[in-house]
Order: sequence, then C-alpha cells, then structure tokens
Amino acid sequence: MVFEQQLTKVLSQDGFLAALDQSGGSTPKALKLYGVPETAYSGEEAMYAKVHEMRTRIITSPAFNGDRILGAILFENTMDRQIRGQGSAEYLWNEKRVVPFLKVDKGLAAEADGVQLMKDMPDLDKLLTRAKQHSVFGTKMRSVVKQANAAGIAKIAAQQFEYGMKIVDAGLVPILEPEVDIDCPNKAEAERLLEHELVGRLDELEGDQLVMLKLTIPEVDNFYSRLIEHPNVVRVVALSGGYSRLKSNARLARNEGMIASFSRALSEGLSAKQSDAEFNAALDEAIQSIFDASRT
Repeated sequence: MVFEQQLTKVLSQDGFLAALDQSGGSTPKALKLYGVPETAYSGEEAMYAKVHEMRTRIITSPAFNGDRILGAILFENTMDRQIRGQGSAEYLWNEKRVVPFLKVDKGLAAEADGVQLMKDMPDLDKLLTRAKQHSVFGTKMRSVVKQANAAGIAKIAAQQFEYGMKIVDAGLVPILEPEVDIDCPNKAEAERLLEHELVGRLDELEGDQLVMLKLTIPEVDNFYSRLIEHPNVVRVVALSGGYSRLKSNARLARNEGMIASFSRALSEGLSAKQSDAEFNAALDEAIQSIFDASRT
C-alpha cells in the first residue's frame, strides 16, 4: 500500500528530489560548505553525527515538505539513524510525505575506457532487505562518464541495468545514475552515446520493470525527451554536477519534463551559523527556485 502511494506521488506530482546522500568521501566538503570545519570533529563517527545534524535541520525545517519535494535520497548511515524518534526514512514519509530513496553504491572504480564504473556491491541483497523494512521506495547508484568513449559508455549502461534489475526484483525502483562529467571534453557526443545505450536497454525491459534515471543536464536542450517519455521510466531527474544553483536552475528550466535531484545546489547558502529563521528562509528560497525550474 505504501509503495503504491509513493509511486503515485513520484509519477504524478510536481516537485523534485532532494539529494541528501553525501557519503564518506564527500561528507567533509559538505560540512565545510555548511560552516563546520574538520577541526570541529574527530573521527568518522563524529563526522557522521555532524552531518546527520545538518540533514536533520534540513528535513525538519517547515520549508521541507511533500508539497514541493517528491523524494529525498539518503545515505545508508542516515537511514540507520533517527529523526525525532523515528527512523530517518520513516520520518520523511510519515511526517513530511517525502518519498525516501537510498544510495546503494559503494563508490567508483578507477577510470578505464573513459569511464568510472561502480565498485562491486557484494552485500546489496541484505541492504535492499533493510531498505524495504524502512519503507524505502527506491535506490540510487552512480557511475561517471569522463570521455565520449563508446565502449566505456556501453559498459556503464550494462552495469547500471544489471544492478537495476536486481533492485527491481527486490521490489524497489532504482535510480540509475550514469553521470556525464560536466568537464567531459566532448560532453554532447558522450550524451549522444549514452542516450543511445539507455534507450536500447529500456526497450528490452518488461512492462512492469520500472526505473528512474538521474542524468547530467544535457548540452542540447530536451535531448533526453525519448527517455522522459519511455513507458518504463518513472521520472528523469537532473544532477547539478558542480554547477551553481542559479546555473543549474537555468539549464534545467530549458529541459521539459526533467526535474531536479540537487545536492550541493540545494544546500548552497545554508550555514550552521544561521538562526533558525535565517536558515528556514534560505532553505525555502532554495526549494522554491528548484521547484519552479522543475515545473517546465
């Protein structure tokens, strides 16, 4: 019942995804941007406690709710923690009506053939079982395209769909994220190769095998329209990829049917030093601007 309610929301409502899934490698940078230097904590556990405080402040803000936000992507460590007496994923859905997603990848392998594949995920089945117990709707996993290399991009698509179908079989909706690096020297050509691979693999799916796609905003406006319109695709969401919020929103607004899944662009301008009133006002402004860009 919950899954069906969540699917209906993601399919039909205006809004965007909040990417709150910074993991081990990116957490110190996220905290620093938030105004918490590395000298403010010692050790991994203290670091995760600090970032959970930041995420809790975002999620419990009056500005953060299901009216404008469809879903939020969590890191495993966040899923295992609580917000106001409930599991983080349960709080998102029960109190905010925001659909919870879980980042499941274990990071990137070394670059080969112009791409970085995902590292192996030997414990994926166990993680998916735990995610289901927390009423998580879907997952997210990221690989990166560095060069317009046809062989490498084919491997990226193959790996994303291989893991994606395991996630579908477990009863969740995977967000496949083959990110094209914004500094890729021939980004438009890389996107052409990627779109071709993705359409081909989507066309092989059964009718009930649903996925989402998280993609870099393309060089050619509306280039991913075939993916957006594909019957097996729930939504196509955009990553900010290092662009500022202003630039991300402007680029996103030119792509019909594509919605945001921003991380750094969402938290840009938020600070641990802000009063609650200042913090909530800044977050509200950020959410509204991303919501507006996602409605085109």
